[in-house]
Amino acid sequence: MKHTDIKDIVTKKEFLGTQVTVCGWVRTARDSKNMAFLALNDGTTLNHLQIVIDKSTDVVLPDGATKLGAALKVVGTVVENINNGSVEINAEEITVLGECPADYPLQKKFQKLETLREMPHIRVRTNTFNAVFRVRSVMAAAIHRFFQDRGFVYVNTPLITGSDCEGAGEMFKVTTIGYSNEYKTEEEYYADDFFGKKAGLSVSGQLEGEVAAMAMGKIYTFGPSFRAEKSNTVRHVAEFWHVEPEVAFAELPDLIELAQDMIKYIIRDYMEKCPEELKFFEERFEKGLTDKLLNVVNSDFAIVDYTEAIEILKKADVKFDYKVEWGCDLQSEHERYITEVVYKKPVFLINYPKEIKSFYMKQNADGKTVAATDLLVPGIGEIIGGSEREADLNKLLSAMEAKGMSTEDYKDYLDLRKYGTVPHSGFGLGFERVIMYCTGMGNIRDVIFYPRTVGNIR
Repeated sequence: MKHTDIKDIVTKKEFLGTQVTVCGWVRTARDSKNMAFLALNDGTTLNHLQIVIDKSTDVVLPDGATKLGAALKVVGTVVENINNGSVEINAEEITVLGECPADYPLQKKFQKLETLREMPHIRVRTNTFNAVFRVRSVMAAAIHRFFQDRGFVYVNTPLITGSDCEGAGEMFKVTTIGYSNEYKTEEEYYADDFFGKKAGLSVSGQLEGEVAAMAMGKIYTFGPSFRAEKSNTVRHVAEFWHVEPEVAFAELPDLIELAQDMIKYIIRDYMEKCPEELKFFEERFEKGLTDKLLNVVNSDFAIVDYTEAIEILKKADVKFDYKVEWGCDLQSEHERYITEVVYKKPVFLINYPKEIKSFYMKQNADGKTVAATDLLVPGIGEIIGGSEREADLNKLLSAMEAKGMSTEDYKDYLDLRKYGTVPHSGFGLGFERVIMYCTGMGNIRDVIFYPRTVGNIR
């Protein structure tokens, strides 16, 4: 049906004095003998539009029109609200598009996020999640624009794969057989399955992304990844969205520059396009959010060697839950100390011990470390993980042998090192984590539409 977005009504002066049709859901309602006031929202803005019903006129207030959650169509004239300088509509005709009974779950003005997670199909109507998912949309568009403007090719890597991108996480199995006692061995089971071999949901599009980069130079993927890790933390979900560029003829310093430029671009675009949402998140979820983001946009990120970071942590006057020693995989508490206490800004940690990183990372000349980097940000910890990839076939084979890997499963990947190998690099950005950082939302479950976690799917 023809109607005007509420966002346009409240932001464009051209509608003053004109008759318009708006649609939306009732957020609040006040009804008295002579007047009634409805706050209508259609999801296009955080601002509600006040609908004024003068009962001395011919306008009819239908049954159910004042119920919270009811969907209405309103025809009326846009006028100035003399109390706050905004606009409102003097209603002339009201139609109830969808009734809403008294058991509507959003009767309370404020509800805990934990409670709202139990009703993902309804929580999107609250101001908080309305804002989160508008921001998510804006930031996704910014990511595509960043790469497209720089000549990157968008590729879609497979979601069903026979490779686990070794070390990236536990995989969900894909099968058409399901539970069965008919097979004596796993090999027999998978031989009879749809693909004739073991398959799973992709934990990363990196390996296939490297294939594309060896033909098109600069590519990126942006899609879901799946990890069957039983990590019931505020930073982990089983299905998340992943941004993964791969760049030919790029070494680690080039990758760091690309990652820094991308993060700054995304944040700057969000701040410019979503000022109302940013203000809302600062008031409700993280005081000082704007200053934090401005600090990211306006400063050069620190670049710190892993070995140096270990020494900083050892000297820290803090009792960490996890012991710090060279060769350990840094925990969130370590990462946040580095970013929040020591440097007070995002930090690229580089040159990790090769034993704690994946086989495909370029081996440094010292024989102990690889040219890897993680981008750590205050409040979250790691949001980007990347590396220069090992381009030397013999070194790659040696790394795979050391980790007890089958080269047969990676024949296509190894061929890239045989036929015109070049230095190349790439990283992965957890999309939900950067949304958390930019909104102040403290739980990853609150920045994704339907969170998938251990024991929870609907």
